[in-house]
Amino acid sequence: MASSIAGLNLRKVAQQGSLSVHVADQLESLITEGKVAVGEKLPTENSLCDSFGVSRTVIREAITHLKSLGLVETRRGVGTTVLRATTVEAKPAERISATTVEDILHVLELRLALEPAAAELAAERHDDADRVLLASSHDAFIKAHAEKSQARVEDYEFHHAIAKATKNPFYKSFFEQLSQSVIPRAKLLSIEINPDASSRYLERVQEEHAYILEAILSRDAEAARETMYQHLNRARNMYAKYRDQ
Repeated sequence: MASSIAGLNLRKVAQQGSLSVHVADQLESLITEGKVAVGEKLPTENSLCDSFGVSRTVIREAITHLKSLGLVETRRGVGTTVLRATTVEAKPAERISATTVEDILHVLELRLALEPAAAELAAERHDDADRVLLASSHDAFIKAHAEKSQARVEDYEFHHAIAKATKNPFYKSFFEQLSQSVIPRAKLLSIEINPDASSRYLERVQEEHAYILEAILSRDAEAARETMYQHLNRARNMYAKYRDQ
């Protein structure tokens, strides 16, 4: 049973900062405070769009963030259901060395400065050949994940395809110079990886890639920039937590 919109006291979000973060923060508070109980469904996507005064892309991003925290799950034809009232974030490893964490965070900092703009340009400039390459790269990631791979190569190729689609050769050369080292999991040792938690983490990555792909192929430049930013920022925030271990 879906929660009543009227009873949730949702507030429209101000048009500043990341809208999806503002939405996710409100929804996370409702869940962790028990105002939407475990087992209940969140209001529909359309209802949330109306209540918050934001686009479907923003709501999707917010729900993806809640999934990354283990709070909800979404099933086709059913909706988004609350799984638990406390966060349990999926991580690719139990522990990572301090040096590796810093290397990962430095690369993600660089990618955050470049890739949202690349996704925006790809949405505006891609051609038919790019569409084929982007879709096939995403399909390859899905296949690799299904086969229990860490999908490092496939992850790189998806982001590389976006860089190519910008039609700016310097984005492409940036990726080719860094190669697979742009993918955080490429820096992890096999003994550091937790297979079950890593699989849940890759499910999240796969879904985030799907939203980025949809935005690019729809030529929605704003959504492409936002979904890419949130994708990389979630990774940065998650890896930053390893500093405290």
